[in-house]
Amino acid sequence: MRWNYQPIPPGTIETLSRDAGVSAILAELLLRAGLADAPRAAKFLRPALSELSDPLLVHNVAAAADRLRAAIANHEDIVVLGDYDVDGVSSTALLVSILRRFDLRPRFIVPRRMEDGYGLSRSAIDRALEHGTPALFIALDCGTNSHDEIDYLRAQGIDVIIVDHHRSKEHATTRAILINPHVHPPADTPWRDLCTVGLVFKLAHGLLKQLRAENHPTAYDIKLRDSLDLVALGTVADLVPLHGENRILARQGLRILQTTRRPGLQALMQVAGVRPENEIMPVDVSFRLGPRINASGRLDDAALSVELMLSDDARFCDETARRLNELNRERQDIERQMTEEAEHLVETRYAADPGIVLYGENWHPGVVGIVAGRVARKYHRPAIVLGNEGEQAKGSGRSVDGVSLVEVLGTCCEHLLSWGGHPMAIGVSLPQRHIDDFRARFVASIRNHTGGGLNGPALDLATWITPPEIGERLMNDICALHPFGQGNTEPVFGIRRVTLQQRPDIFRGQHFRFNFDDGTGRRLFGVAWKMAGNLPPVGEPIDMAVEIAWNYYNDRKLLQLELIDWRKSE
Repeated sequence: MRWNYQPIPPGTIETLSRDAGVSAILAELLLRAGLADAPRAAKFLRPALSELSDPLLVHNVAAAADRLRAAIANHEDIVVLGDYDVDGVSSTALLVSILRRFDLRPRFIVPRRMEDGYGLSRSAIDRALEHGTPALFIALDCGTNSHDEIDYLRAQGIDVIIVDHHRSKEHATTRAILINPHVHPPADTPWRDLCTVGLVFKLAHGLLKQLRAENHPTAYDIKLRDSLDLVALGTVADLVPLHGENRILARQGLRILQTTRRPGLQALMQVAGVRPENEIMPVDVSFRLGPRINASGRLDDAALSVELMLSDDARFCDETARRLNELNRERQDIERQMTEEAEHLVETRYAADPGIVLYGENWHPGVVGIVAGRVARKYHRPAIVLGNEGEQAKGSGRSVDGVSLVEVLGTCCEHLLSWGGHPMAIGVSLPQRHIDDFRARFVASIRNHTGGGLNGPALDLATWITPPEIGERLMNDICALHPFGQGNTEPVFGIRRVTLQQRPDIFRGQHFRFNFDDGTGRRLFGVAWKMAGNLPPVGEPIDMAVEIAWNYYNDRKLLQLELIDWRKSE
């Protein structure tokens, strides 16, 4: 792995350190994030809800809020359809919970992956209308490109609101109220990169703002800040850039999640091993809470996760959280087998392809996205993994930095029946007979997009530090930058000439622990995940690339290094 480090002039670091009142290390980290002056650095370090823009400035939020006000005034029947991932589930739970506060009883539905497919499909709509024709239909995290389905609803006299953040492949609908910052300019708005739950938060904020202007009593009783736990779940899990308003919502929302009063989330944290007394981090959402919420949509019915978020019944919440935990274990077993098969295919058939397209006759469509992510990370190439659905192949793609799957598929989509998503994650379907043709076009498009091919994986170092600098003050600096995620990556620190005096301790066959003296007699401890096949030498100086975090263990808060890579010192 290639290590990159671009030095910043010491004078520039010193100036920001002085003006912003931060350490030199934190000043360098801020400069790497593009925050070159003290006022911008201060806003970044202390993201406040007061910095959120007026929700009514978001295109069509005012129109959608007007329509919701009419629905509240007339006690209308409403159906809410949300996608089956964490963003869709949290969006649905947030909007339904707000509407219930106004004595509405909105019905909600989540597409069933195996029966309805993705998004605003006819089968999902028909299932939603089985209990009557509503006055208003609201689609969340889907629907931007569903022109035929919107026409179908409108033909029955149903008004439609779409709240979505997926890219549009054609003209925007004029038959529904569409809230989607990627469809409506300008492109440089603070809310541009919000995921759907962030946009639903904006819509709820706009609705409350309008109703409070009319002195509606219920609007004053609702503390929208308490909904930020749901916003944090969707924002972190959906891998949207954690800067601007996303950073504010995620930072504040993780704090609300830590003290959430929702019995469903409390039960889910219990089974997932997330302890609220410790600081809840994005990794807790990405690897503990999110996969369990997603498991219902992958293997069962995602409506189960929505019901969990909305329920006040402690017994139901406990039973449902346990069910999600069981589904997640089942998902892990399926994923493990599929990943092994996928990696074998790559290494025996497609090792030279700059973009990977894989198909498995028996692969579960609900797990292909996870496998695609693992393949993309391991081989540092965009990957699309497809499962079998009758005569069709359906699946998901995951990308790597520098490659937009939306742009790539835009040039090789002639064989696809449907596709859509984000630059880093997409969903596709196509006839099985066209898989080989699509693979060839995808590989050619990746080559054109990257100018011939991707470079090998690179590791960008934030700064070089010495072992004695690793301590409480450095940890405070790192914590000031939380939360980490897309657009705000966790800093990787370089440490030169570390000498291990003891052989690393391998555990579970894949990982190892290590420790070394920091030069002052203090020992620093670390872990290396899935690196047991690449042990560093004992007694020889090496350079380390590490992330540094607090590790909570047995009611103790311990500083821990996470080894990303090592090399022999020059």
